[in-house]
Amino acid sequence: MEFSILAGAFERMEGTRKRLELTQHLVDLFGKTPPETISRIVYLIQGKLRPDFEGVELGVAEKLAIRAISKSSGAPAREVEEAYGREGDLGAAASAVLGRKAQTTFAAEDITVERVYETLLRIARLGGSRSQDMKMRYISSLLNDATPGEARFVLKLLLGTLRLGVAENTVMDALAIRYAGSKSSRADLERAYNVSSDLGRVAEAVSGGGVEALGGFRAAVFSPIRPMLAERVRSGGEAAARMGSEFAAEYKLDGERIQLHISKPEGRTVLFSRRLENITSYYPDIVERIPPLVRAEDAVLEAEAVAVGADSGEFLPFQELMHRRRKYGVERAVSEYPITVNFFDVLYCNGRSCLGEGYGRRRRMLEEIVAEDDYARLVTAATVGGEGDVEEFMENSINSGCEGLMLKALDAAYRAGARGGSWLKLKREYRNELGDSLDLVVIGAFFGRGRRTGRYGTLLLASYDDGADSFPSICKVGTGFTDECLDQLYQVLSGRVAARRDPRVDSGMEPDVWFEPGLVIEVVASEITLSPVHRSAKDAVRRGAGLALRFPKFTGRIRLEKAAEDASTDEEVVALYRGQRKVSQGADPAGRG
Repeated sequence: MEFSILAGAFERMEGTRKRLELTQHLVDLFGKTPPETISRIVYLIQGKLRPDFEGVELGVAEKLAIRAISKSSGAPAREVEEAYGREGDLGAAASAVLGRKAQTTFAAEDITVERVYETLLRIARLGGSRSQDMKMRYISSLLNDATPGEARFVLKLLLGTLRLGVAENTVMDALAIRYAGSKSSRADLERAYNVSSDLGRVAEAVSGGGVEALGGFRAAVFSPIRPMLAERVRSGGEAAARMGSEFAAEYKLDGERIQLHISKPEGRTVLFSRRLENITSYYPDIVERIPPLVRAEDAVLEAEAVAVGADSGEFLPFQELMHRRRKYGVERAVSEYPITVNFFDVLYCNGRSCLGEGYGRRRRMLEEIVAEDDYARLVTAATVGGEGDVEEFMENSINSGCEGLMLKALDAAYRAGARGGSWLKLKREYRNELGDSLDLVVIGAFFGRGRRTGRYGTLLLASYDDGADSFPSICKVGTGFTDECLDQLYQVLSGRVAARRDPRVDSGMEPDVWFEPGLVIEVVASEITLSPVHRSAKDAVRRGAGLALRFPKFTGRIRLEKAAEDASTDEEVVALYRGQRKVSQGADPAGRG
């Protein structure tokens, strides 16, 4: 397949912010794509080479790309840098510099999607002392044959700056329309994706065998399953009203959610984060100590890794676990920051998927296959039957150093990738009208002044609208940040700077800098009010008005384990807004205008 077809589609997608238009561009592109190539196309559209859980990253620096452009064009590196300064985008700079060369040379050989993809994959897998030279040769070989327009997107893919605003949901919509004739089979695509976490593989199956081919996707060891999520409630009474007469309550621990994939015949254990990143290297103690405690040949288990005091054994805050996120000195981190592994679900066991089993059955299976000790435990759970039981169990949880409860319907299957009413979460701050916490996505920033000069002083935040697959703004936050945290955020966010607003971002504000939605931080606020500016839950409470946080404050927690789509939803924001009105006995906190 000619790369020019893909480059043309990229250019058209860059030209719109409307999701329907993006979807149609994808449908048109898939119509021109042979089944054997579509998985590559799906990965490249998202700026990837492989699914996230494989951890394949290009790692090409701007300086190396500038050298390659210089070599291919014959222009001095300084000229390339000057073009970069003018264009503000290295891909556009490459297009301009190579465009001048194209006017004086013969046409190059056409390049294909397959060639570009395989070359990028080789670059990503290079290592060793000579890897930089080899990378430059590979890049130059592509640029030598690329047209200026193609070169622009080759560079964007190499540098990770292709930001089309196309998320998994949009890709699945387009696949459903192209290969099933409508969105009616979208649920089949989503089920396949939820148990495989590999959208390229799903696309390849549906393009080659239609919707029927998706029936072959099953839970399996070493194929991460997208985690089931919970809705929040504010009180035991609300939980009891929604759950019915009898349901399960579990302690909610403040740790890192981990999906453990164990195969004893292969002698292999792999750990995935909530975002399905491979985090095995951060927890060598889990790899060593947990498999002997699991009474199964193979299994996929979910657990919460919680930092504990070395002497006291008491639970410590989530941020303590971040000390383990290091490339070097892992053994030292293991000894300095001990953990316990607290199991709460089983998704696969001895060659069979457990996703369709009810929670009660899965809990009994978990009790049968996990042998507890001081390091491995089952999350404390009980069957409760009303508001009084929930409140009592909640107090026990808080007194044990936990942050609240997870409440689960006893007969509910595990709905991979879904957020539903069969799982609820009740945290102590949800019970406080002035202390509600939200996990929000950073979508923009305003430059700081005074001691914050040279850094981002205020961040523009958004909730997640899962119906529209968008990120509507909800507040600006500039309090709660230490100087150290501002430095850290500046470093992290600088890699997410976008040339324009992401198509999935909906905001009435124009910050100094836009970001690609990805980083999630935790915020508390005094209350939620109606807003003519912010777009979160727009029209849900009053026509023409969105919801916003009043006096928001950063809690200090950067939620690295969460993807942007795991942020607090518009539905949660509306529920909190209505809940605070009940607490204040019907007074409208937004009534001040």
